[in-house]
Amino acid sequence: MSSPRRAESHSPADSAGLTNARTRIVGARTGALADLVVAIVRFFALAGSTIGRAAARIATVVTPLGWVVLALVPVTLALGYTLGWVELVVVGWATAVLAVIALVYLVGRSPFDVSLELLHRRVVVGDPAGGAVTLHNPTGRRVLGVTVEIPVGVGLAELAMPSLRPGASFTNGFAIPTLRRGVIPVGPVRTVRADPIGLVRRELIWTETENLVVHPRTVGVPSTSTGLIRDLEGRPTRDLTSSDVAFHALREYQTGDERRYIHWKSTAKTGTYMVRQFEQTRRSHLVVALSLATSDYATEEEFELAVSVAGSLGVRAIRDGRTVSVVVSTVTPEFAKRKIYAVRALATHLPSRLLDDLAVVEAASAALGIRDVGRIAAEDNAGISVAFLVCGSLVTPSELRAASHSFPVDVAVVAIVCDPDAVPGFRRVAGLSVLTIGYLEDLRIALARSAAVA
Repeated sequence: MSSPRRAESHSPADSAGLTNARTRIVGARTGALADLVVAIVRFFALAGSTIGRAAARIATVVTPLGWVVLALVPVTLALGYTLGWVELVVVGWATAVLAVIALVYLVGRSPFDVSLELLHRRVVVGDPAGGAVTLHNPTGRRVLGVTVEIPVGVGLAELAMPSLRPGASFTNGFAIPTLRRGVIPVGPVRTVRADPIGLVRRELIWTETENLVVHPRTVGVPSTSTGLIRDLEGRPTRDLTSSDVAFHALREYQTGDERRYIHWKSTAKTGTYMVRQFEQTRRSHLVVALSLATSDYATEEEFELAVSVAGSLGVRAIRDGRTVSVVVSTVTPEFAKRKIYAVRALATHLPSRLLDDLAVVEAASAALGIRDVGRIAAEDNAGISVAFLVCGSLVTPSELRAASHSFPVDVAVVAIVCDPDAVPGFRRVAGLSVLTIGYLEDLRIALARSAAVA
């Protein structure tokens, strides 16, 4: 993912309204003491996470029953020898023997090969997806069946694999839920070695983790629906230039003009050097600006709809071979002293890469709102033909107008408000086109209607 394209320095007042970890600890305070307090908090947070990871690794080997048995060994032996209670001594040594026998089950590794394969690397939200685990016996003897575990996101898939004769293989498939966009880690495939009583449990890792990218849902937007753009096919504009393809008029020669544009017939008639003047042409440049600020959206459903809208517009422009920039809010880091005013550009050289980036964007309270995103996008991109501002229902008309005023007057600005509870509609407010959609399928109709009005 691309890094922020631009950041500006601001006064401490810019920390107003910032809600990250630093502001919760020291507020808007700066200086050596505030930095020391933040450093101490970060150190203890890191130490706590390190200890937690170490404890988690131990906990994966010793089961709760195993911890009970380990605690009984010293307690029963101490009480038995102290009180002269033979039965407790016997129980203590018996539990110690069980613990030793359980440890023996952790030694060694099963003699087979395991591979993991995903049926697809990229899918759309709601599409079926799955993977397959193949078990192969490369030895010259039969191996017993085993149960393999495959972590799938936050879930776990368990597959029972049968015993295999020498040289045999067996493949078992499993489904992957794709209810929400994102990157789903699948694997690694692991087998479990455990004693019969269940005192210890050792996980053996066999494969690497594979990632399944779940793209946001998009809708096909016909090229004719983007008729809002005034110069889609390199049509001439009202800007004049000394070199282009659309002839405009003749004028007198000036120092610095190229001689190849001298019109010799007119020069011979007037006795003064005359040169051709052209109307400047340019290809369309689409900008799709997506707000990631949670303050712009009433529900998570609105945000998911906005992501799908940005993906639909960007994919259509890429497939049409147009120049397109898709930008999203930059999220201020947790321990930053002030807001970061910047936008992050997503990959637009391939539709799949754009959808890959959109699959992992998340709304955040510390992200810039649509007003700042529109302003920065206008400053960072030159030659814009049309700008789409994608946001939720909590954005006010005044904020939309302020965002549109950041663009030059010859840029068509279209605000797309995602509100599943609203009736789809189209209106113009002070040169700004506002489309309200409730479902993704409304986007095609709304764009066609706005293009007809334009």
